[in-house]
Amino acid sequence: MYFAALLARTEDGWEASDTELDDVETLSDLAELAREASPEDDTVLVLIEQEDAWFGVVRIDGEEDPRIYVSDAAAAARSSYGEILLTDELLGREPGGDDADLDSLDLDGTEEPDGDSEDDEDGSGADAVPHSPVGDSEILDDLGVGEKELKSLDAEDALSTIAEALGASEVLETVR
Repeated sequence: MYFAALLARTEDGWEASDTELDDVETLSDLAELAREASPEDDTVLVLIEQEDAWFGVVRIDGEEDPRIYVSDAAAAARSSYGEILLTDELLGREPGGDDADLDSLDLDGTEEPDGDSEDDEDGSGADAVPHSPVGDSEILDDLGVGEKELKSLDAEDALSTIAEALGASEVLETVR
C-alpha cells in the first residue's frame, strides 16, 4: 500500500493534496505534477511511502532540478514508485549503464548458462542497490528536519514526523 501527497508552501502556510501517481512514469513527470501544485514557484514537497518499507521526499523549488531523498534504496527499487525516484545519478551510475551489452546476450539460446556469476551470488554487483538511504540528506535542513534526524526516521512514521516539523501535520492528515 502506497501513500503519496504533495505539500506546497504558500503565503498562508502549507497546503496538502493527495496525488495519484498512476500516470507518473518518470522523475520529470513527477516534477511537472509538483510544479502544477504551486503556481508561484514556491517549494513543493512530494512525500511518498510504502507501508513500513521505505519513504521518499522529492523537493521542487521553482524551476530548479528536483532534490531527492530515499530512506532505503533497495526496498524502493522493488516498487514502481521507488523506481521513479532512483535515477542513475542518485545511485551513482552512468546514465543508461544498466543496458546490457548486445554482444553478450544469448539471443539464439545456443550458449550454456554461466551459473557462476559472483555478482549475482552476493548482491555486490556494480548495479547493486544499497539497503541504505540515498540522495540529498540535507533536503529538509532549512525546513527544520536536519540530516541526522532524517536518516534516523522510521518508514512507519516518517511522513508524520516530517509534516509535524514543517507545521503541516493537520493538512497532511486531511489527505491521508
